[in-house]
Amino acid sequence: MTSSMAHPAGRAARDIRRTRTFPFVSLPAGAGRVPVEVTLVARLGHGAGDRLFFEALARQGRHARFVDELDEPSAKLGATDFESGDATALYSFGVGPAGHPFHRHAGHRVFTAVSGSGGAQLRFSGASSDELARNPASFSRAMHHVNVPPDCLFTVRFSGATWHQFAPMHPRSGHPALFALSTHTNELGGELGEAARERVLRDEADIPSLTELLPAVVVRCLEAEPMRPGIVPTTELSLHDRPGSLLEAACTRYRSLAGHLQRWRFGFGFRPGFVSTVRQPRVREHADLPGDCLLRGALRDRVVHHQDAFTLVVRPGQSDRRDATAWLAAALQGFIDNPPANVARMMALRNLLVRPLGLRTSPLGCPVSSLLAASAAAIFDGRFPVHAQRMSADGRQAQVLLGADDKHLVFRSCVGVRLLDDGGVEFSLSDRVACSNLFGRLYMSLIARTHRRVVAPALLAHAVDAALASRAQ
Repeated sequence: MTSSMAHPAGRAARDIRRTRTFPFVSLPAGAGRVPVEVTLVARLGHGAGDRLFFEALARQGRHARFVDELDEPSAKLGATDFESGDATALYSFGVGPAGHPFHRHAGHRVFTAVSGSGGAQLRFSGASSDELARNPASFSRAMHHVNVPPDCLFTVRFSGATWHQFAPMHPRSGHPALFALSTHTNELGGELGEAARERVLRDEADIPSLTELLPAVVVRCLEAEPMRPGIVPTTELSLHDRPGSLLEAACTRYRSLAGHLQRWRFGFGFRPGFVSTVRQPRVREHADLPGDCLLRGALRDRVVHHQDAFTLVVRPGQSDRRDATAWLAAALQGFIDNPPANVARMMALRNLLVRPLGLRTSPLGCPVSSLLAASAAAIFDGRFPVHAQRMSADGRQAQVLLGADDKHLVFRSCVGVRLLDDGGVEFSLSDRVACSNLFGRLYMSLIARTHRRVVAPALLAHAVDAALASRAQ
């Protein structure tokens, strides 16, 4: 980190201090105010600052809460929520090649930014309103500049009422100054006027409406006596390259050229962004069977080679008051009437391959194929062949046990319905398979993954959809 200031004899003196952490400067901001703090965090690739600026600016311009005023285009990315006690707000903003005017805000500000490929100069003045009223020239005397190198990630924190201006390091370089994400730690902070306060409370505030420009008398004073380089105390923050060295100068020139090339490259087309949401699966798989599942008593005298359990919860609405038995009957009919097309195709192929082996065939997926059996130990709802059935006395739970025996394996499936306290209806499908021989174990090893990921979830989802649709019939 380097600090340079005017020498009493007229020559600028440069003092250089090494640091093994983030280069940092803290500047006094006046009585009763926290200091201005600037921290250099990291250096990005050559030309990355310009590319980020123009790409982010293009996206910002398409935001629903975009505002382009005061040479500081911005967008409100995160609004306040006073009902929840949150007075913070998040903005993005950019400062282009022309910089922006001196201004200040009532509230505290914290932002993270990336400098353009020509570097950025941050200008701060701690002059108070009373000092400016007595003598407009006090603004320049309270000025301090902070230079940020090209293509750098950095942070800035300063209190309300601190005058500031951001500009490219070199005014005619053609590079933007910076692009930033700014946190307003309290949108109601500082000495807000009544109109601005009302706008904040209505969530209508934006950066321009919370900005106070430098008084005209001070602007005229600055125009009459511009701040020349070498006169204003300046702190230069740097990573890797020693300030003032030939290496720094060469690197700055190269980054400037790379930045112009990146801008030219970006001009060939804007690429959209994407939002991808991975939703919780509609059908959920569970590691174990429900505690009261009929399947727990099935195949207890056999070695179980495969077991799974799936549930699907729906909330059909208060107008559908079917009990668990009625819902279960509708779901069993759904297995028959609404089989998934992909499972039907897989079953057709499976039937074609195993028919020469004399194995059992069915157009339905194996977990529920016994619903088409000619006879069974019991009949549920007067029409569905099952091995066993159980209904609770209060009508809130019903289960049936399905399954068949084949040459290579024996399977049992439990289809259940449970009415939940919150008005939801939980449908479940669980399976157990006991292999009878080596071929059965080979067969299960080949189909187990597909069964878990495709067959069982699809069978349950289609059956439930049919059960829900049956309400309108």
